[in-house]
Amino acid sequence: MRIENSFEAPAAVDEVWALFTDVPRVVPCLPGAELQEQVDETTWKATVAVKLGVIAMKFAAKVRQDEADLSEHRLRLVADAREAKARGTARAAIEATIRPTGTGSAVEIVTDLRLTGAVAQFGHAIVADVAEQLVGSFADNLRAQLSGAPAAAGKPVSGLRLLLRALLRRLRFRRGRVPSGTPGQA
Repeated sequence: MRIENSFEAPAAVDEVWALFTDVPRVVPCLPGAELQEQVDETTWKATVAVKLGVIAMKFAAKVRQDEADLSEHRLRLVADAREAKARGTARAAIEATIRPTGTGSAVEIVTDLRLTGAVAQFGHAIVADVAEQLVGSFADNLRAQLSGAPAAAGKPVSGLRLLLRALLRRLRFRRGRVPSGTPGQA
């Protein structure tokens, strides 16, 4: 599935780029993520803890920087993750592009995500909504890092609230009401 997200960052493109390419600084910005080790200059191992309702999952991930184009401010990462209790896998190709705006930078993230196992059973719409909310938390933590504040601790993502919000958004959308904050809303 393809998931597209974007957010604004209150800093110049070069400053946002420097943070995005500094893995030890940027990993704590993702809720539930913890850097385990740097394998080489372009490969890292991390864990990501996620709770969706009563399902708690901890993924061991290997993340590889596939491309870093400074002139275009485009970064491409490939992540392969396996759930610790063998309940599923995730493979993601993540491309982030940073562009200047009048007040800072716009960050566009496009993720090609493939899931297997328990997490795949939630379906595209739910996973996309949860991903959007996770990117929102990531953006808040990234903005805090850029302002000099430390990123939030790598505690697990509490997905029950995320899952309920995503379900509620889906129900409202199906009834013909567009949820607030939905892209394309006038």
